[in-house]
Amino acid sequence: LPMRMERHTSNAQALAEVIDAHPAVQTTYFPGLKSFAQYALAQQQMSGPGGLITFTLKGGKAAAFKFLNALSIVLIANNLGDAKSLATHPATTTHSNMTPEARAAIGITDGTIRLSVGLESITDLLRDIKTALEAAK
Repeated sequence: LPMRMERHTSNAQALAEVIDAHPAVQTTYFPGLKSFAQYALAQQQMSGPGGLITFTLKGGKAAAFKFLNALSIVLIANNLGDAKSLATHPATTTHSNMTPEARAAIGITDGTIRLSVGLESITDLLRDIKTALEAAK
């Protein structure tokens, strides 16, 4: 189990760095990034950043759906958390019962994607995410 958790965390860190640096991305929320508002607190309280990355694409819902549709390794799901990488669009799934204003107040826009990073090969995951980010531009 510790080896699986280590791979899970290192995969997520590598993907978060690529996502955060991509021009199609407006904002990335991941405790392992120094740009994360509570990075210092996360370093104090956590042994690792975990495997969930939330990011907002500049192009809104159209870009989010282009990103999701371009994924080939990462599955699209309504719920997150598995050994398999999963992605969801909270505005149309988990938070769809909220008004756009209420979602915006908690940082969920039509361009927001939540990515639960699994244990697949980091090479495969990076290729999949980079391809999907390019499709979202």
